Amino acid sequence: MSSSYGSRRVGVLGGLGTRPSERLSGAGRRLLAYLAVKGPRADRMLAGTDLWPDVSESRARANLRRALWQLPHRWVRPDGPELQLEAVVDLAEARHVADQALAHTLVAADAVEMLKLDLLPGWYDTWVLDEQDQFHLHRIQALEAVCRTAADAGAYPLATGAGLAAVCAEPLRESAVTALVQALVDQGNRVEAARRYRAYAQRLRSEIGVPPGEELVGLVRPYLRRRS
Repeated sequence: MSSSYGSRRVGVLGGLGTRPSERLSGAGRRLLAYLAVKGPRADRMLAGTDLWPDVSESRARANLRRALWQLPHRWVRPDGPELQLEAVVDLAEARHVADQALAHTLVAADAVEMLKLDLLPGWYDTWVLDEQDQFHLHRIQALEAVCRTAADAGAYPLATGAGLAAVCAEPLRESAVTALVQALVDQGNRVEAARRYRAYAQRLRSEIGVPPGEELVGLVRPYLRRRS
């Protein structure tokens, strides 16, 4: 990241925020969020039509100029036909952490925290919907990978924390439950592993009407008591 950004940061995970904190207009917020997600560089014309899809191109360009004028100094730099966001973005950092995790690198606990947040929750603009879905899947896959890699390394608090975050985000995702249960079994926490399995099996049966897969069942079969 460029040192010229200083301490300027844009956060889009868990909601939109800036550091230092800035008072932003509605149009300014949308433009800053757009560049944080789509950028850091973006075509001006495309940004205008993405942000204001229901107006004419001329009106979209005017709206974009107004949004730029309303933004605090130095956050966005016009560069001919493009716009450049001049700030560090937490989404870019989280994507890097996720890629590291998926490459089976043991990542730090504070870095994993970024993977516990979704992208701009509560935003329903057309331009952000696919980005939200893609990042959600990316972070869940990464949390599962952290759970497995950390368990293999004996870092059980990190493993179970990541596994719980994945299950919390996707309660019916069997690969997430399997990663968590495996970490609990490896840790020797068999009672909790069985409890997590039973809760998942009950919910799966209630909502979908199917049993858990054999891989998951096999992890806890020795610890399940038959119920009369």
